[in-house]
Amino acid sequence: MNEQSAHRADVYVDLDAVRHNVEVLSAHARSSGARTMAVVKADGYGHGAVATARAALRSGADWLGVALISEALRLREYGVRAPVLCWLYRPEDEIAAAVRAEVDLSVSTVAQLREVARAAASAGVTARVHLKIDTGLHRNGASPEDWGRLVDEAAKAAADGAVEVFAVWSHLACADEPGHPSVEMQARRFREAYLRALEAGLRPLRHLANSAALLTRPDLHFDMVRPGIALYGLDPVPQAGPHDLRPAMTFRSTVVLTRRIAAGESVSYGHSWTAPEETTVALVPVGYADGVPRSLSGRMSVWLGGKRRPVVGTVCMDQLVVWCGDDPVREGAEVVLFGPGDRGEPTADEWARELGTIHYEIVTGMSRPRVSRTVSEEA
Repeated sequence: MNEQSAHRADVYVDLDAVRHNVEVLSAHARSSGARTMAVVKADGYGHGAVATARAALRSGADWLGVALISEALRLREYGVRAPVLCWLYRPEDEIAAAVRAEVDLSVSTVAQLREVARAAASAGVTARVHLKIDTGLHRNGASPEDWGRLVDEAAKAAADGAVEVFAVWSHLACADEPGHPSVEMQARRFREAYLRALEAGLRPLRHLANSAALLTRPDLHFDMVRPGIALYGLDPVPQAGPHDLRPAMTFRSTVVLTRRIAAGESVSYGHSWTAPEETTVALVPVGYADGVPRSLSGRMSVWLGGKRRPVVGTVCMDQLVVWCGDDPVREGAEVVLFGPGDRGEPTADEWARELGTIHYEIVTGMSRPRVSRTVSEEA
């Protein structure tokens, strides 16, 4: 049995939608004089990093952003030569390989700076770094108390030729809540950190804005913006929209069996749903092992045969059941579990709201061994 035959569900990625979104977002950035870094970490938020990176670069993005060195090196392996920033790595990761591949690295501590400088020396090249200041998210990034020492050490390393300090950057905690006071606090701390870098003799670029700030805070665009989720058509600030974004992902399967059941018969584990009258049900070979949360049992619908239909009974590991009434439904018919919503089908955002989470979690969770990925043809 070949690998493709093992897949009973598919994620379809519409690169035209990605290109449209990048055009919209990069136009916002250009209006402020800023460049655009397209964030393609986590395998392009589940959409495929290489394909979405290429689409983004052809549509207005100047840079790419990833979390892991392995993600950056995979882009290089597939011939993506655009500037790439990587910001989450350990001392034992392939830092020298990243530097040799001309991957920019984020630096948050003096120890990390020295590690990158040693790796650059061993590779015989100069490492390009982005110094990160923690302005209030409190993950990585230098604390304000440690920032002065970091920029002074970075200026010395730059003078020695070990590194090039390309940018100063930070990340916002609550930009998806327009008007949240933390945004102003972080912006103020960021500006102060940048001035301290200038005092140390550095002349770096600045980048702070994520998708939400790109769309709502042009004053925080600075020299570069870093859209992530918005690239894929999922709006981080719908309350401040509309923003003309198009969801790029559709999750789909097919009907493998239909059957009539009598009134009073129940469906799936626990018999949580009972047919009120004689009816047709359709079996779809996708379940919680394939990305359909079991907690959506009794709370979800699918698009089948030109209309929404409820999923009844418990979502199983490998399958779910759709209530079709007396409508004729053929085996092999396409079932859309979520998509852009243009036809009235469920969306990833709808799933997220029902589950009490965010759409980021839904789409990034679709990279699964039993789910194939089909990407629309690249231009």
